[in-house]
Amino acid sequence: MMRIVSIIVSLLVVGTLFISCTGRSVGDIRQDAAAVKTAITAQYRKISPQLAKEMIDSEEPLVIVDVRTEAEYAQGHIADALLLPNEKIDKTTPPQELPDLEAVILVYCRSGNRSAQAARKLVSLGYVNVYDFGGIIDWPYEIVR
Repeated sequence: MMRIVSIIVSLLVVGTLFISCTGRSVGDIRQDAAAVKTAITAQYRKISPQLAKEMIDSEEPLVIVDVRTEAEYAQGHIADALLLPNEKIDKTTPPQELPDLEAVILVYCRSGNRSAQAARKLVSLGYVNVYDFGGIIDWPYEIVR
């Protein structure tokens, strides 16, 4: 029993010395490890407008993001969609409009090109539940005018 206690104490001392030598806290190390894991595994998912509609109708929490211009948005958009033009999504800073990196985000544009660009940018910023359902031109459901 004494030997086991000795081993545990030794491991704690070595662990403390290691952390002290690196000058980094365990929290910082864990955060870095999580960021590396996200960078390696994160990718957006391309889904159909039909699946996007099912997700919206499920009433599970999600954010619908329209990445078109303000003028395009004004001509018609999906109900409750947040306007966040693709050009305004910075490659280095997550948008203030999307504070939760783990939120389910459904992205669309006019034809699917800008939504794919925006989805890639959001994933690179650390968002982990990004779905691109293409363009509003393929949306067979009601829109707000």
